[in-house]
Amino acid sequence: MKTRFSNSYLSLPEQFYQRVSPTPVEAPAFVALNEPLAEELGLDSSSLRSPEWLAVFAGNRVPEGAQPVALAYSGHQFGHFVPLLGDGRAVLIGELTTPQGLLFDLQLKGSGRTPYSRRGDGRAALGPMLREYIIGEALHHLGIPATRTLAVVASGEVVVRERPLPGGIQSRIAQSHIRIGTFQYASERGDRSALAALADYVIARHYPELVGGEDRYFELARSIFSRQARLVAQWMHVGFIHGVMNTDNVAVSGESIDFGPCAFMNRYDPDTVFSSIDRDGRYAFGMQPTIIQWNLTRLVEALVPLFGTDENTAVARAQELVDGFPALFTEAWYGGMRAKLGLCGDDDGDNELIKQLLEGMYAARVDYTNTFRALSGDAHFSVPAALNDWRVLWDSRIDPTRNGRSREESLRAMRCVNPAVIARNHLVENALKEAVDNQNLSIIHQLVNALRDPYTPQSDYGSPPSDDHDQGYRTFCGT
Repeated sequence: MKTRFSNSYLSLPEQFYQRVSPTPVEAPAFVALNEPLAEELGLDSSSLRSPEWLAVFAGNRVPEGAQPVALAYSGHQFGHFVPLLGDGRAVLIGELTTPQGLLFDLQLKGSGRTPYSRRGDGRAALGPMLREYIIGEALHHLGIPATRTLAVVASGEVVVRERPLPGGIQSRIAQSHIRIGTFQYASERGDRSALAALADYVIARHYPELVGGEDRYFELARSIFSRQARLVAQWMHVGFIHGVMNTDNVAVSGESIDFGPCAFMNRYDPDTVFSSIDRDGRYAFGMQPTIIQWNLTRLVEALVPLFGTDENTAVARAQELVDGFPALFTEAWYGGMRAKLGLCGDDDGDNELIKQLLEGMYAARVDYTNTFRALSGDAHFSVPAALNDWRVLWDSRIDPTRNGRSREESLRAMRCVNPAVIARNHLVENALKEAVDNQNLSIIHQLVNALRDPYTPQSDYGSPPSDDHDQGYRTFCGT
């Protein structure tokens, strides 16, 4: 096993982590290995199936150069602040450097108790770990920044949740695992030097253009705001609902992270909630821009001590960022929606045209994904008759004399941004059930392969479920 690991987190003040080793399991076995991701990381996918790598993925072996840690962070969970959360069932093994020089974390999730486990067992059920694999691949291949799964192994042990379930361990790949909650943790402790060290670490790792700048901490916050605005807009362009947008589930790298009660919306409804723990709709589909602004407000509250020596000026600068977020998001969201409709340039009536479409889709209770795909000219889908009046307006807008390119060019461009295949809830649940209850892994592998080619129509993966399926459908956190 020639791959060497490093761990730059150890350059941070020790309050941000505790050294801990994964808890070994007796009978690990491969369930899924993400060979395309392995190749991207510069790893030999065939060698990853070796007993040595299986032992790493199971937490039974710490590879050379790795110095495992569990990370500390705080978080607002459904609006309630918890001063200390941390990696309660995850261990950061170390970092891999790709042939291109990019740095990625390898974290084991479900690998046993840590100092932050509180009353938890530190383990994970196999189903939620496979869900992380499916959703991470779905988002990545839709062009949305996301953490991904390198491997899932069955632990050979039973974990007890609502019922006894087979245990699993996920090997998660991320640009980093620093969260808004990590900054809240530093702020809560009142240690300005530690806060600055954390900020400088994030700048060096994710925003190197800011290194050494006099105003780098403010510019760091501005950059994180920008990435999060784009990320949430991208989620909404494909109907994705994160489901648990707590501040400890928001990565400052701009990646989607923590796919517990997440899901893709079928019928368009901005109030859609699938998460079993989101009883008040705080993280509903249409609430996501509001919530990410709320979360980012918590970030700048933590960073204010770094914005300057005059407190009033620092607070005013923080407020400037918060007040500017709606414009950032609106630009990202409308830009993506214009692309989904094949619109070139920025016509004065475009925003109203988009609003009218969504109002019509909501009233007609139509499928979000397939409506856009149908508009793109994909013969596998038909435009709902309820949108015929709106379509007249849209046809006029994409007329070549007004849009600046042929109609076929516009439709072809639309088919490149409007997926034909998403990780629909009934497909995900069926794949997980087959894997967990029947030890049939073929359905998951087939689904993931389909999700890796989301813009090509595939007959077995394009149809939404009946309304009855989503009516009472609930996703669960898996902890």
